[in-house]
Amino acid sequence: MCQFCVQHGDGKAWYLQASTYACDLDADLKRREYLVHFIKDFGEGRAWALTNLERLEKLPAPVQRLGKSVASSRMREWHYGQPVPIEECESILDICTSVVRIPCPCRYQAGTADEGYCLAITTKPVDAVLDAGFADYDLGPDTAKFERLDKQQTMDLLRRCEQQGLMHSVWTFVTPFVAAICNCRLEAGCMAMRLTIEHETPIMFKGHKMAASDLARCVGCAECVERCPFQAITIGPGHKRALVNEDKCYGCGVCRSSCEYDALRLVPRSAIVAAEAALT
Repeated sequence: MCQFCVQHGDGKAWYLQASTYACDLDADLKRREYLVHFIKDFGEGRAWALTNLERLEKLPAPVQRLGKSVASSRMREWHYGQPVPIEECESILDICTSVVRIPCPCRYQAGTADEGYCLAITTKPVDAVLDAGFADYDLGPDTAKFERLDKQQTMDLLRRCEQQGLMHSVWTFVTPFVAAICNCRLEAGCMAMRLTIEHETPIMFKGHKMAASDLARCVGCAECVERCPFQAITIGPGHKRALVNEDKCYGCGVCRSSCEYDALRLVPRSAIVAAEAALT
């Protein structure tokens, strides 16, 4: 169990604890202000982060590692995320009582099509915060009428996301308060994946589980290779079966939805690590 879960989840998955959602934004002005400014200033923050990372990557490797480590640590205090499999999204929706489909800041700034796959999840409606944050947006869904979803509608949307290879992830807005489920992939303009994968500056934890392939069931169709948003699956050159790269896998579980042969499953990441350690 990661230290983040020990600190914010009482030793369990931090994002499955009601206390990480039970926040009244009308009373918590710090988080309210952060949420509004995060949305309004997202474009400016995105440009600043990419520019400074590009500068940092021109410096010697030890300086790069230190700078990226500091940036990642600071992000954990404010805005940090983790991919979650769809069954755990369902558990999250048992805690949250307000789900609102909102424009996606990442897609907005990247200029890619916004299909309404970004969700604000809270225990109480936060209409005033959303209105203030998205006041200047002129693309994407009608921001004057945010669409409220019930649990069944949300799960249907999440399943459609899986069919498109979009990972589900939860995000803090002033840790440990969770306020969003994002559904994205790198090609759609996901800023978190760009920083974490392309610039090796993690602002996402890897999931507590990871994908594993059942070679006896796998037929090597490569559908999972196309579906995986982290490019963590390849087809082995010898046996022509799906292989999962544990270093790249973030445990989102999206690959499973592409497999007609039930050849992919999620297993505890700790069990894989322990098994490998026993072999060394």
